[in-house]
Amino acid sequence: MKLNCQYKIIVLLVLFAVQFSFAQKKNETIGTETVNVVKPYSPTISDAFKVKETPSLDDSGNQPKEVIKYSILSVPVASTFTPSKGKAEGVEKAKKERLFNNYATLGVGNYSTLNAELFVNQDLGNNDYVAGMFRHHSSQGGIKDVELNDEFYDTAINVGYGQNNRDNNWNVDLGYQNQIYNWYGLPADFGSTILDQRYDLVNSINPDHSYNTIWLGGNAEFTESIFSNLAAKFTHFSDSYSSSENRFFVKPTFTIDVMDQAIKTNVIVDHVSGSFKNNYLQNNTEAVKYGFTNVGIEPSFVIHENDWTLELGAGVFYSGDTENSGNKFYFYPKVNASYKLVGDLMIFYTGVDGGLKQNSYADFVTENPFLSPTLNMRPSSTQYNVFAGLKGKLANNVNYNLTGSYLNEKDKALFKANDYTEVITNEDYAFGNSFGVVYEDIRTLRFYAELKADFSQNVTFGINGTFNSYNTDNVVEAWNLPTMKLSSTLDVTITKQWYAGLNVFYVGERKDMQTNTSLGIDATPITLKSYFDANAHVGYKFSERLTFFLKANNIGNQAYQKWMNYPVQGFQILGGANYKFDF
Repeated sequence: MKLNCQYKIIVLLVLFAVQFSFAQKKNETIGTETVNVVKPYSPTISDAFKVKETPSLDDSGNQPKEVIKYSILSVPVASTFTPSKGKAEGVEKAKKERLFNNYATLGVGNYSTLNAELFVNQDLGNNDYVAGMFRHHSSQGGIKDVELNDEFYDTAINVGYGQNNRDNNWNVDLGYQNQIYNWYGLPADFGSTILDQRYDLVNSINPDHSYNTIWLGGNAEFTESIFSNLAAKFTHFSDSYSSSENRFFVKPTFTIDVMDQAIKTNVIVDHVSGSFKNNYLQNNTEAVKYGFTNVGIEPSFVIHENDWTLELGAGVFYSGDTENSGNKFYFYPKVNASYKLVGDLMIFYTGVDGGLKQNSYADFVTENPFLSPTLNMRPSSTQYNVFAGLKGKLANNVNYNLTGSYLNEKDKALFKANDYTEVITNEDYAFGNSFGVVYEDIRTLRFYAELKADFSQNVTFGINGTFNSYNTDNVVEAWNLPTMKLSSTLDVTITKQWYAGLNVFYVGERKDMQTNTSLGIDATPITLKSYFDANAHVGYKFSERLTFFLKANNIGNQAYQKWMNYPVQGFQILGGANYKFDF
């Protein structure tokens, strides 16, 4: 043990001495030496040696499958079942009805009535076509107890050209219409101031007057453009008393996407100007001239959210009076909303809207052809129309619609009978047998109900009714506006050849007022009786081209007055045929 300790001491002393022998001496500097690198270091990686091992397999699960042998003992079974061959159920296909491009209709009836129509349409190529239309409706009169001539003629012809392209379709239309009417509605007490001259006075009246219309219009629709629709029309209207009217209307519609929302905008430019040679209010001493230009813009957008549909918009219009230097601005709301309470079975809808209506002589004549050529013209404004209602289905084939609304209208145009004097030198329309136009501010509470039913493919039925309550200013009446209107239709396809239809309507009481100024008696409003009318038709399809028809109007043979002093024709019967053809 002592010897081992001595050896360890000796080894440590040797190592300590060697250390000091190689150590740097004091004040000794280490010299520098240059090392030249002959070849840069470029290490390489050798391939690793992979140990190849052969896995040991457990052959217990890889034994060959045993062959199983089995046999079936077939035992015959008696069976009397004999399956029948399958047969596809036959579906009867309805014969496709052939469509024709052209047709001609001709009908004649009592009162020497003639009704004729001709429509032709011809394709010029794959995309363009030309079309034409001729219409004529006339009657030689013969209304009971009418002393003046009551015949009328209405003839129109128009031609058109159009194209249906992939990205757009458009058409232009040129037409002419001639209408001849008679101011045959003399007052019931006519001639009361000059009984001894009444016969001569009646015979001196020439109630004949006519209207002529020329129009040029067009319409275009676009699918790949911000402009979705463009409509324009120019109309020249005149009468046999030197009255004249020009109207130009253009309405482009375009859609712009703003923040993923499509904004639809209607731009409206509507100009009308004209003159009447005579002025009924000024004893026909000076002409009546008028001119109005209405310019408007109506932007709107629609929001769909679950069962809600909401349309928000507004309308701004400027109306300029070119004859009287009067300019006005109008603002109208346009808000519509609907909500599906019970799917399509019950939909609630509500909204408020309004608009500026351009009145024209031509439009007035379309509604009442017995006007005097001495009218006062101006636009009408519906400041607002607030409405709410329910619509939907009572069954898959029965639809309904219920609406309540409140309208506030300024300068609403109303027809009112003209006052008169029994002077033989008067104009032929100045014997109480013509109407003028007055403008009133009217507020209307209205209820509307409608029911439509398709009982089958062969029977359809519809009924609707409108109920109005009018409130006017200045203690005046809502002249010639009915408080109630009812209408019903029934169409039946009896067989493949026979069909029939029925239409009935009811118009409630209206009020008018007229004064014979020669008597010096203050006028009081007159109530026009309500009336009921029934019309029916029946037809027989002799072939796919030829159809015969029979129509009956005013089946009740009532001499009711649609306008004051103007009884209508009684029972009317019209028979004729319709022929379809191709070139």
